[in-house]
Amino acid sequence: FDTELFLPIFEKIEEILSEAKLQPIRSLASDKSCRIIADHLKAATFMIADGVEPLNVGRGYVLRRLIRRAIRHGKLLGIDKNFIIHISSIVVKVYNDFYPELEVNKDKIFKELEKEENKFRATLEKGLKEFEKIFSGSKLSVVSGKVAFDLYQTYGFPLELTIEMAKEKGLEVDEKGFQEEYNKHQELSKTAAAGQFKGGLAEASEATARLHTATHLLLAALREVLGPHVYQKGSNITPERLRLDFAHNLKMSPEELEKAQNMVNEIIRTDVPMVCEEMTVEEAKAAGAIGVFESKYHAIRQAGGDKVKVYRAGKYSSEICGGPHAKSTGELGHFKIIKEEASSAGVRRIKATLE
Repeated sequence: FDTELFLPIFEKIEEILSEAKLQPIRSLASDKSCRIIADHLKAATFMIADGVEPLNVGRGYVLRRLIRRAIRHGKLLGIDKNFIIHISSIVVKVYNDFYPELEVNKDKIFKELEKEENKFRATLEKGLKEFEKIFSGSKLSVVSGKVAFDLYQTYGFPLELTIEMAKEKGLEVDEKGFQEEYNKHQELSKTAAAGQFKGGLAEASEATARLHTATHLLLAALREVLGPHVYQKGSNITPERLRLDFAHNLKMSPEELEKAQNMVNEIIRTDVPMVCEEMTVEEAKAAGAIGVFESKYHAIRQAGGDKVKVYRAGKYSSEICGGPHAKSTGELGHFKIIKEEASSAGVRRIKATLE
């Protein structure tokens, strides 16, 4: 922390403290909160540049923990306004000569950091008050698993943050109890997934079924136009329009959009039947079906059985999916792309309708 690489970061923290008229810190490099802010936001900046998003699972969960712990330590220093993108901008500046991808991706980095800070700050104050209310003057020596899980679910506190806060008060956290509460919540989610999974549909009318089929055709067209790296990251379908999020790093050109739209309309004109078959996930993959949202299908299998539905539109599209769909592509009418935009780092979004 005493190297030239961290010095500009500590200078920025000092500047933020000064602007907020907060008490200066004699040695930022040895202050625990300053070290955590500098270290965590440096790591977070690199992770987002590498395509990681703040999530509740996997690498995304690690990233979320880093960001939220840094925000909380900013709070301990008295920083009550958004500050983390200012620290991240220094990281980009310091390391850009060796890691040019930081400069290339800086807009995405700042957007994700600001979004995460806004989200966490919205509940941070309430969560801290709740924690104080429970344990201020209490003779309890252990934070129960249920309380720790409630802080996680309601206020977005990662378990590690609750453990750190508890430790500052001389308390321990029932980590096993937290895991039991978490598992119980996951089981309820699995049951809901098995009974309610409808492929992103807001409801199951004939209009949404047609737009659902159009979403499959659009994904197939995008994979043809942009490449096999394209896969679905999310969808939302209403009776008026479809929204598809998909993995792709670049904004689509007008020519690419037109080509994808024309391909979908050509499949519609061909009037291909939508064929549904039930098979195991392994059989579906072997048959070339695209497996979207693996975790949800895993939940369905855990709750019910081994088989999933595969919807196929001739040679054009084959996907594991919960349905419902149109009987054939000819029922869809004319497909039109309304908008293409960024959704998050490495993810694009298309909104489209049927006329």
